[in-house]
Amino acid sequence: MWLRHSTERKQLRLILPGLALVVAGCASTGPTSPATERGGSSAAAGVEIPPHAQTMYEQAVAVMASGDFLDAELRLKEFLLQFPGYPGAHVNLAIIHVNNEDDAAARASIDAALAINPDYVPALNQMGMLLRRNGKFLEAEAAYLKAVTANPDYALAHYNLGVLNELYLQRLDVALQHFERYQVIVGDDKQVGKWISDLTRRVAANQRTANVAE
Repeated sequence: MWLRHSTERKQLRLILPGLALVVAGCASTGPTSPATERGGSSAAAGVEIPPHAQTMYEQAVAVMASGDFLDAELRLKEFLLQFPGYPGAHVNLAIIHVNNEDDAAARASIDAALAINPDYVPALNQMGMLLRRNGKFLEAEAAYLKAVTANPDYALAHYNLGVLNELYLQRLDVALQHFERYQVIVGDDKQVGKWISDLTRRVAANQRTANVAE
C-alpha cells in the first residue's frame, strides 16, 4: 500500500505543471524579434517579425494546446523556415518530439534553441527534463540551475529542481527550498503546499535524528 501511494505521488509530481507551451519569449504575449527575448540576443538581432508571423506562431501554439501535435509540428516547422532565429518555436517542437517519444529529435530542437540563445530558460528547463528522464540527474540539475540563474523567477525550473532533489537526489532540504520558491512565484498552489508541509516535517525529523546521533 505504501509503495503504491509513493509511486502515485511521484507520478503526480512529474506531471503537475502540464504542457509548458512557449507562447513567446519569457515575458511577452506573442512572437517578437529574437533580439528582444529576455535573457540574451541572437544571430537574428534587429530582424523584425511582422504581424502575420506573430499570427502564424500564435495559431501553431493554439493548435498545440488543443492536442493536435501533428498539425502543430507542421505549423512550427513552416514558421521556422521563415524565422529560424526564434528559440520558442524550437522549444515547442522539442515538447512535441518528447510527446512522440523521440528523444533524439527533442535534443536537436533544444540544442537549436540554445544555439540562438544559451540562456533561454524554457530551453534550459526542457533540457533538464530530457536529461532527468534519461537518468542523468546531475546534468539535469545543472541545466535547471542555469535556468534559475538566468531568470530567478522562472517557476517551472524551481518546480523541477524540487522534484529532482526530492525524488532522485534525496536532498529534502534543497527540494523544500525550491518548492517554496515555486510557491512564492506562482501563488497558492494547494498541491505543492501539501508537499511543502510534508517535506518540512521530514526535514525536521531528519535534523532531530542527526542531533541525537551527535
